Amino acid sequence: MTTELPAAPEYAEPVVDWHRLDVRMLVVRPLNELLGLVPLFVGLLVLGKGETWRILVSAGVIAAIVLFGLLRWITTRYRITAEQVELHTGLLVRKRLAVPRDRIRTVDLTAKLGHRLFGLSAIRVGTGQRDQPGEDGLTLDAVSSAEAERLRVLLLTTAKAATTAVAAQERTGTELSKWDNRWLRYAPLTLSGLVAAGALFGFVANFARELDIEVLDPMTEAAHWVARQPLGLTVAVFAGVVLLVATLGSALVYVVQFHGYRLTREPDDTVRVRRGLLTTRSVSVAEQRLRGVELVEPLLLRAGRGAHAKTVTTGLGRKGESNLLLPPAPVTEAHRVSAEVLRQDRSPTLTPLRRHPVAALRRRMVRAVVPPLVLAAVLAWFAPDWTWQVVLALVPFAALLGWDRYRSLGHALTERHLIARAGSAIRETVALQRTGIIGWRVSRSFFQRRAGLVTITATTAAGDGAYHVVDVAEADGLALADEAVPDLLRPFLELAD
Repeated sequence: MTTELPAAPEYAEPVVDWHRLDVRMLVVRPLNELLGLVPLFVGLLVLGKGETWRILVSAGVIAAIVLFGLLRWITTRYRITAEQVELHTGLLVRKRLAVPRDRIRTVDLTAKLGHRLFGLSAIRVGTGQRDQPGEDGLTLDAVSSAEAERLRVLLLTTAKAATTAVAAQERTGTELSKWDNRWLRYAPLTLSGLVAAGALFGFVANFARELDIEVLDPMTEAAHWVARQPLGLTVAVFAGVVLLVATLGSALVYVVQFHGYRLTREPDDTVRVRRGLLTTRSVSVAEQRLRGVELVEPLLLRAGRGAHAKTVTTGLGRKGESNLLLPPAPVTEAHRVSAEVLRQDRSPTLTPLRRHPVAALRRRMVRAVVPPLVLAAVLAWFAPDWTWQVVLALVPFAALLGWDRYRSLGHALTERHLIARAGSAIRETVALQRTGIIGWRVSRSFFQRRAGLVTITATTAAGDGAYHVVDVAEADGLALADEAVPDLLRPFLELAD
């Protein structure tokens, strides 16, 4: 079911004159920086036993952050013309950025806690190109929330679409999906809680070591006590602690990242994802840039019948979070959202897939089973007996993994999409628009040639840039490529004949 949302803001004329960022950023930027340094200040001031140098260091850091924010506001200018977005910033080193508007792929509105307190947002214009590491478009940090929403519509509306803007204002947005508290049960299956707990533990340990704070001694004593207990009790306690940390930590991370999630189709023909508890994000992608969707199913999440979805967007790789379409949720919801975004009655990711030859199964079983067998043989010569026995006991699990990798292989072709699936630990199913395929690459390794298999790679200007149909029979793979994009590969096939 779809839900009607309020109409989008009116289309705005280009911001031809140079503008400053919102003056409130003089407070917000230092506030955001200081919030991240709270643990350091606590250690320096509270745990520093009143030492003068610690107080002076804290005051100096605060003064430097405030001064830097003031200089940034004074030296930053921006404007949006009919052709490009321009940003000038810097005092000692002047930096001038210009992004052609027809290269804009996404508009990301981010509001950290400090931004939200003062009604501001940071705008990041994504182009999908990285001329230098860490660069992708430009960022306006910060403007008022109302101005950010107005600029979002402006930046994603081309000059040619300006004449239809009035008609777009009369339409209302459509809600495609929204946050559901029941999705929290998928949080522990992502293992994000263990990762967050590990990072937090490392930070606390390093912080305590630098300040000579003995906070690890109680934990060390507790670990020694557990180690002195019977093996069964030790294993049970360890498993219980890991399970508790993983469950609570993953749920907390999930809520912080995805609370308030809402997926909408806006009147300006963009797909918009909003989410976040403390830091809110709103990412808008023009529908004309969409080239498909990708369902990602990590092993544990797949076991719980869950998945998360991403967009395949022209000029936008899958690194980062700008392509997130759906957080970990029921796989049925992932398929439904994919169909809604692609404007299909039924998601192409539900298309029955064609199995790959038995030779593909042999390749996966060999690569899964042979390495642990070789390792067990080496350990039998150079290590204690129990080591090779442990490795040998893992062989059945490796075989199951190889079998699952083969079961995950598959491909299909619909009227509009090429569907390819592969992977086990992380199974990925991509539905790529056939019109978005700009080339084919056919590759065969030495062992693939002996098995009569090939890997067919569809190249595209979207997403990863290349999507693979792995270990397919040679005749089937070439026929698939020829049928998916007629006449693109046919001259080479005729030449080969």
